[in-house]
Amino acid sequence: MNVNWLKARQTKYTAYVTAYIVVILAVLVAANFLGNRYDKSYDSTANKQFSLSDQTVKVVKSLKHAVTFDYFGETPSFPQARDLLDRYSALSPEVHVQYIDPVRKPQIAKAAGSRSDSPVVVNNGTRQEGAKALTEEEVTGALIRSLQSGERDVYVLNAADEHSIDDTDPRGFSDLKAALERDNYKVKTLGLKGTAAPQSGKVEIGQAAPANFEIPKDCSALIIGGPQNDYPPVVVNAIKTYVENGGHVLIMLDETVPIGHAQPAAQNPELIKLLASWGVTVNNDLVLDLSGLGQIFGLGPEVPLLASYDSHPITQPLSRVPTAYPLVRSLDVKNGDKTTVSKLVETTEDSVAVTAVGPGGAIDPRKGKKGPFTVAAAGTYNGPTQGRFIVTGTSMWAQNSVLGSRQLGNSDLLDNMVNWLTSEENLISIRSKGPEDRPLNITAQKLNLVFWLSVVIFPLGVVGFGMATWWKRR
Repeated sequence: MNVNWLKARQTKYTAYVTAYIVVILAVLVAANFLGNRYDKSYDSTANKQFSLSDQTVKVVKSLKHAVTFDYFGETPSFPQARDLLDRYSALSPEVHVQYIDPVRKPQIAKAAGSRSDSPVVVNNGTRQEGAKALTEEEVTGALIRSLQSGERDVYVLNAADEHSIDDTDPRGFSDLKAALERDNYKVKTLGLKGTAAPQSGKVEIGQAAPANFEIPKDCSALIIGGPQNDYPPVVVNAIKTYVENGGHVLIMLDETVPIGHAQPAAQNPELIKLLASWGVTVNNDLVLDLSGLGQIFGLGPEVPLLASYDSHPITQPLSRVPTAYPLVRSLDVKNGDKTTVSKLVETTEDSVAVTAVGPGGAIDPRKGKKGPFTVAAAGTYNGPTQGRFIVTGTSMWAQNSVLGSRQLGNSDLLDNMVNWLTSEENLISIRSKGPEDRPLNITAQKLNLVFWLSVVIFPLGVVGFGMATWWKRR
């Protein structure tokens, strides 16, 4: 046998194997390098639960200077923190994340501003803000607060038995206050005396109207949350002066149609007249949704559930995100002499507006006016300084029982409305989403069908098929 030929062949195979190993190693090194430098992931969940929200993406990508996120926790908790915080650093080279163990490195943690109530501290170089929990909602809120200069005060009027921001009951507005505070607004109560009312105080019904009343000069936006009594002319005049001189107001009015034993809201003629002069006519009716869409969430026709909106900066990010409007009245809108008014939310054609409700809530849809109907509108007053106003046909869409629902986008709608009013359009978007709840709604008839199919018909079918096969081969 030719020894030289064997050596040449062995050398050739050795070269092939060596080249193959080198190529494999090069591919692995390149893949790791690219993976570390261009970290990409795909979120296959239906509501993008593991993706950062549009609002977060907007805020992070608009950063003009370096911002540091300091996470404080024990070393075993670092991987959980990276799952969230590394998404921020992947969005912008201006975001730098540090993971610090206060037990192992107490001096470094203290120098970085470690707080017992904040696992994450956002530092933009001049201001530090803490996130009270390791969630996107809290971290993005801390980032926004660190970037804001000055205070933005939102006043909630308390002059005619409106919803209270201190009320934690289902009909209260405490969730509204919490939602706005996450966007770095300071939420205060405004009483009839023109000053912040006591936190637990409520204006008594029948309280004498003040001789004069005005909206505070530091008011970034005024919220009127479902007045149950009539405003005196002095209050309406103050609202008019405020908006027409560049102010911003969100006005939520409740139904005036008697329903059962419940007391309807007062007509509030002075306020209704003011809105009409701005181009928004508020009708004395009750809108019912007959499309059946609300049944998915267990809602009746008296709670229109809507998932399509008119084109406007407030509602543009809410595409296909459902919002609910319990006991809502309809609005007619048109441009005024000095106002430009746009529709925000409309019901479907499968809706009616009625002006009376029978005993026990009986309603005859055939006697109602057919939709669609506008239930929310936004407008601008073109004075020396542009004023902005939003009107909705119910205040119940913003109460705790509705605003706190993860299945609905009402909280997003509220934040977008206030951000538009205060000209903070860069913050208008969708907030972070929690796990999507998909309950299985099944009737007794369908449950009975499932039983017969799974327990009786299918098993007997398998047995029958087996018997037929045995008989055929016997």
